[in-house]
Amino acid sequence: MEKEEGAFLTISELAGELGLPQHILRYWETRFPQLRPLQRSGNRRYYRPADVALARHIHRLLNVEGFTVKGAQKVLGDVRRGGASTPVSPPAPANEPLGEAALLARLETIRADLARAIGA
Repeated sequence: MEKEEGAFLTISELAGELGLPQHILRYWETRFPQLRPLQRSGNRRYYRPADVALARHIHRLLNVEGFTVKGAQKVLGDVRRGGASTPVSPPAPANEPLGEAALLARLETIRADLARAIGA
């Protein structure tokens, strides 16, 4: 049974959605201060919609875009402070295969994003 959009997710539900072990989400909570799920009795974690979106973004930065934890912290820290953030292009949808030209264009965009991040 699927939950409605906007419903709180437990750590096991979010970990399952992202394809990660639960301990990775707990680790991210120590490295990304913006990620703060509600904790109820027994330290049960409930991720609000904003937390879920942030966890998806962290997952994309680390596991799709190839950022290190430190690099992802910098990107998220710049966005959080409202400063000049390094623009990160959105990933291609996972369910749509890329043609050779589209893949090359995507890689060039990632290369430009990384060059801007290094120069910042």
